[in-house]
Amino acid sequence: MKLAASLEIPYFQFLDPDGQLSADAPADLADPSFLLSYFRKMVACRAFDTKAIALQRTGKLGTYASSLGHEATHVGMGAFLQDEDCFAPSYREHGTLFERGVQAREILLYWGGDERGSDFAHARHDFPMCVPISTQMLHAAGVALSYKLRGMPQVAMSSCGDGGSSKTDFYAAVNSAGAYKLPLVLCIVNNGWAISVPRSAQTGAGTLAQKGLAGGLYSAQVDGNDLIAVLYACREAIDRARRGEGATLLEFMTYRLHDHTTADDARRYRAAEEVEAAWKVEPFIRLRKYLTANGLWSDEQEQELIAQTNEWVAAEIDAYLQTPMPPVSAMFDYLYGDMPSEVLEQRELAMQREGQA
Repeated sequence: MKLAASLEIPYFQFLDPDGQLSADAPADLADPSFLLSYFRKMVACRAFDTKAIALQRTGKLGTYASSLGHEATHVGMGAFLQDEDCFAPSYREHGTLFERGVQAREILLYWGGDERGSDFAHARHDFPMCVPISTQMLHAAGVALSYKLRGMPQVAMSSCGDGGSSKTDFYAAVNSAGAYKLPLVLCIVNNGWAISVPRSAQTGAGTLAQKGLAGGLYSAQVDGNDLIAVLYACREAIDRARRGEGATLLEFMTYRLHDHTTADDARRYRAAEEVEAAWKVEPFIRLRKYLTANGLWSDEQEQELIAQTNEWVAAEIDAYLQTPMPPVSAMFDYLYGDMPSEVLEQRELAMQREGQA
């Protein structure tokens, strides 16, 4: 029997759960002083996440998707994208959005049901958060094709969860990326659960990364709790795309430490022992140990940073809560280019009744 092909999936991990650095770690990305700023960003993500959940629990925010445990993956994904690039998120990558310049108040507006939260003040080339599963992967593929046809140097990036990698939209994006050799980076954030469906039950693939091989993409698996590995894999993928060498599929291995959303109760389907084990390898522990061992971090510095980030989040929450409500006419104004007469009548009626008991 002849072998038609032999394919490999590399795995990247440079900082282990004990905070020990491997000998082959990239020196520039493993520089503790370089990592310090990203650790601060991860702390900010977790502080925001905690406050957003509290807002939802008190009725001041709609259903919210926590990013607890994803901080290293999300921050690292956005680290090397340029302002002119395009990011098409799903609904959980708050750390990546912060890296792109999106304000916390904008994210809160979105989850509060205000569409103005998707009109980012800074990240003007990015797509809004996307709740339909994996459709954003095709959006990013279309943007990347536009970049290529126009001879532009930009790169598009998109992400989905492990469940999203089973959708036809995902496979179509992979096929397009390979067929057209697109400047595209597709990220699978594998947190072990597609809502209540475990990774083992929703696909028979040995890795999710290998799904990219079928489309001709360079594909790799990454320890998503290792910030250095995430930074390395994303930088390599973005540089490869920018050089015209085609698309990359990255699978980030991490864990969702919170419920799927605030409308979910993961205790109904996840064993407490599994969650407890995940807490022992979450991204903050190893990076904190590494920075502390190199003399750049202490408990006092962390408490000071937590206080600072709490002040920042409080200011963003105030800005969100004090944002005037949009007029009721806004729900009609952006549906049609030419508004049908019956919708015009409904708009007029709604405006008349606005503010009435």
